[in-house]
Amino acid sequence: MLPHLPPALGAMNYLQILRDASLLELGVLGLLMGVSVASWGLIALKHTQLSRARSQSLSFLDSFWKASRLETIYQDAQKLDGSPLSKVFCAGYEELSKLAQHKEGAEGAMAERLGGIENVERALNRASTTQLTDLEHRVSFLGTVGSASPFVGLFGTVIGILNAFNSIAEQGNATLATVAAPVGNALFATAAGLFAAIPAVVAYNSFVSRIKVFDTEMANFSADFLNIIKRHFFR
Repeated sequence: MLPHLPPALGAMNYLQILRDASLLELGVLGLLMGVSVASWGLIALKHTQLSRARSQSLSFLDSFWKASRLETIYQDAQKLDGSPLSKVFCAGYEELSKLAQHKEGAEGAMAERLGGIENVERALNRASTTQLTDLEHRVSFLGTVGSASPFVGLFGTVIGILNAFNSIAEQGNATLATVAAPVGNALFATAAGLFAAIPAVVAYNSFVSRIKVFDTEMANFSADFLNIIKRHFFR
């Protein structure tokens, strides 16, 4: 059996609401429908991206702490292109390889050539910033939808109520029966605004929280990686 709609929703004649709506009200409802569809699509995309990043990051960390050679870790990391941690490691490893090549055949410690460890640290920070920007890409759209949609819906409701009262004034009949239907239809825009806003706000807060975890993990990993290469390459 199909679930029954709540009485307030089941009693609505949605086609009649659209027929009675003005062009401005239809524009508001169309806008809210458009941003709702767009936000749901973005929610699906970001959830997939972050879930893939989490899964591959766990695989990378397992490989990183078990392997004994950086070359082996680098080969595994290149296969995990959805992990921010693997991208950060690749950037640091590639910079370290460049420094090692400069050191060959040259006198002096690597730290005295080309900045040494500072170059690797800058590469790690640059990669972390790039990955964080990629994770945050378009998430702000959800925040905008969540904060603005209720006000857009309220604007549509106000316009609908004004039109309803103008129509009632022209007819000269202000009984409850004539007022209730148009005002109730006007309130549908507020419901549409909340329908667009609530999922966007929930998803925005969830994504921001998950991205902050990645930010912390990248900072911790960069510190651990720098400690390792300091012990083994910059003694």
